[in-house]
Amino acid sequence: MSHPFAPIPTDRRLRRGAQLLIGLILYGVTASMLVLAGLGLDPWDVLHQGLSRTFGLGIGTWAILISLPVLVLWWPLRQRLGVGTVANAILVGIVIDVMLSLARPPHAPWARGTLVVGGVIGNGVATGLYVGAGLGPGARHGLSIGIAARGHSMRVVRTTIEPTVLVTGVLLGGTFGIGTVLYALAIGPITHFTIPALSIDPREDAGASFQTGSKPVPHHPR
Repeated sequence: MSHPFAPIPTDRRLRRGAQLLIGLILYGVTASMLVLAGLGLDPWDVLHQGLSRTFGLGIGTWAILISLPVLVLWWPLRQRLGVGTVANAILVGIVIDVMLSLARPPHAPWARGTLVVGGVIGNGVATGLYVGAGLGPGARHGLSIGIAARGHSMRVVRTTIEPTVLVTGVLLGGTFGIGTVLYALAIGPITHFTIPALSIDPREDAGASFQTGSKPVPHHPR
């Protein structure tokens, strides 16, 4: 790999930047909604929450900190960083911590259920926005892409990494629940629609466009 950073697309830069920014802020907001609901998170955020409960610091702070070693693993896989990759690693965590410092968890079951459903759907839209901007995948998604590009099935990669992350998070005190199950069942179908619909580069998978010579693979947020 000649350079660790992928070139920034020269076309529609303003739209790409705005779409990336809106997508990442929305991603952080919707991830916070799932935390506030208290009914279960996606596997990576279960890990972040578990680390927060065990060692202190905010969930968003841990999301940023965990991104760093994940990005280090990109190097031997020859994955190239995009502007969106770096922004994702930093901005989403900041938004999560800000949101959780301002909002309080609701107690009414209907409010918690609304937060879960809205969080999952909104998360899918946010994913379509930031991935569709074509400025690079998130750290965790890029790791899966890099491993799959080495000739491994994306399904095998994901069913190896994500359960390991989830179990580790639960053991550390992260919340597994109906929200986790709903997220796992719904996020794929939602992003299957939102990524193509919001992609600035409709002829290619924006989430895989920053790979080095590998074919597009199914997307997973962040």
